[in-house]
This record gives sequence, C-alpha cells and structure tokens, in this order.
Amino acid sequence: MAEHYGIDGEKLERQYKEHLSGYQEWDQLRHAEEWLLFPENIGEWLSIDETSPSQGELYTIVSNKAAHNGKGTIVAIVRGTRSEDVIEILEKIPERVRDKVTEVTLDMANSMRKIARACFRNAKVVIDRFHVQKLALEAVQEERVRLRWQAIEEDNKLQKEAKANGERYEPETLDNGDTRRELLVRSRYLLYKSPDNWSPSQKERAKTLFKEYPSVKQAYILSNSLRQIFNRQSTKDSARLNLARWYNDVELSGIDSFQTIMDTIQLHYNEILNYYNHRSTNASAEQLNSKIKAFRKSLRGVHDLCFFFFRLTKIYA
Repeated sequence: MAEHYGIDGEKLERQYKEHLSGYQEWDQLRHAEEWLLFPENIGEWLSIDETSPSQGELYTIVSNKAAHNGKGTIVAIVRGTRSEDVIEILEKIPERVRDKVTEVTLDMANSMRKIARACFRNAKVVIDRFHVQKLALEAVQEERVRLRWQAIEEDNKLQKEAKANGERYEPETLDNGDTRRELLVRSRYLLYKSPDNWSPSQKERAKTLFKEYPSVKQAYILSNSLRQIFNRQSTKDSARLNLARWYNDVELSGIDSFQTIMDTIQLHYNEILNYYNHRSTNASAEQLNSKIKAFRKSLRGVHDLCFFFFRLTKIYA
C-alpha cells in the first residue's frame, strides 16, 4: 500500500511565521503590541478612528485617505484611546512632515479632537456628518422605545383587569392591523429611512404610527430635516442658516433629546460645518475598520496580536 504523506498545517504556519515571513526581523516587532508608526504614509487628508483587533481591546488608528484603503493607508496604530498616549507616538513623526496635513476627519470623541489639534496644527478638523445624524436617529428611537414601554405597561394592566373580571382580553387593533405594541416594534426600521425609501407597507405603518404618536412624528421630522441639511449641495453659509432654522424647530418641539443634540452641535459647530469645505466624511476609516474585522475573521480570530499586526500592515501599510 502506498504511504500517504499529509501536510501539517500548524507546522507550515509556524515555519512561515518564524522563518519565511520576515516577522522576526520586523523593525517594529519590539513595540508592535503598543504602537506602530509609518511616517512615510502621511498625506494631506487623514482620518482618525478607533478599532478593536482582538477581544474588545481598543486601538486608535490614523489612516491616509489618498491610499484608498490599499497599501500606504495606515499611518499609525496606538493601543488605547487616551489622547496623551496617541499624541506621544505621533510626535515621533517630524513636525515638518505632520505640518503637511491639511484636513483630518474624525468622530465626536473629544480625545480624537485633541489628537488632531495637537499633532496636525495646520489641518482643518472635520467632524463626520454621519456621527451627527446618528445622534438624531438614536433620539427618534429613544422616543419610540419610551412609548413602547408605556404600551406594554398599559397592555399588561388591561390583561390583568380582564383576567380578574373573568373576561377574555382582546388588544385594540389599529388602522393597519397592528396592535399598539406591534406597531411600536415594527416601526423601528422605517424610522431609519427617508420617506422616499419606504415600501408600501411601511408607508401605511408610518401613517398609523404618526397619527397615534405625534411625538414620534415630530422627532422623525427633526431627524429627517437634519439629514436633508447635510444632503443639500449648499455652501457653508447656507448650511449655517439652515441649522439656525433647525435649532428653532428643535426649541419649539420641546423634545429634550433633540435639545441635547442641538447643544452638542453648537459645541462642535465649526468642525461640523467644515464638512462643507470638501464634503469630507470618516467613511474611509469605517471601511478600513470593516476590512480589519474581515481580515481577523479570515484568520479565525487573533491568536498572536503582534503577528496579526505584522500581516495587517503588510497589506495596508
């Protein structure tokens, strides 16, 4: 009988890691788990975001938009999100190189703003419009969930009363065939969309929802009008005027969560309006984050963080 020769996958992988890949000679191996730096990848337009390569551990990642998430994308990866730690590493890059950066996009985290201002002094800071819109969407859902709990409480109360009286309980059915509990559960996804993207059944459900719960309608209108401000091909001055009108609508609504959003926008006013300079967002950073997650999944998890970073940066740095 012919002898069967199999391939030892673990041995092959170990051979690749220790002898073939160049990992042992990697110039960043000593500090790879704490920070990685690629000054040669700095460009005029950068993004700052956070990522989680393994077990929820957060790292701050600085990327070059011009590389389009290919080779040359990663500028730095630093363990944690403390601005002081990230600034210390980025300041290893010569100041004259950092001064070439003209724009940095990021989310609303204060630590990210501190990093951008300290390390890239010539750059305009742009807060991602989608993070602003996300706050408004969450405020709409908050109102829906608040009313849902009320509906559940009322429904439970009526069921108990019917049971105590020996009666059969039948919940109220609304115009579209939903009960109140069902309506407030099934409306979740339509509230994330603009009316133009509603299906016929969603249009019917929205009509019933807004009739029965005017506060949800009011919150949805505020969220959708904020989205439209960003979607318009307007100038920064026009956007400033549109936001002022939106502030007025928020104040008239009396919805506390939108008042909080308005206050947040006012605190980050100029950096949010900087979006209108070049219509820049943090989408490239979000896409890079998705690619990192997909890469981690393809490796069936991260067993050696340093080696994972080595392989990741071979592709994206």
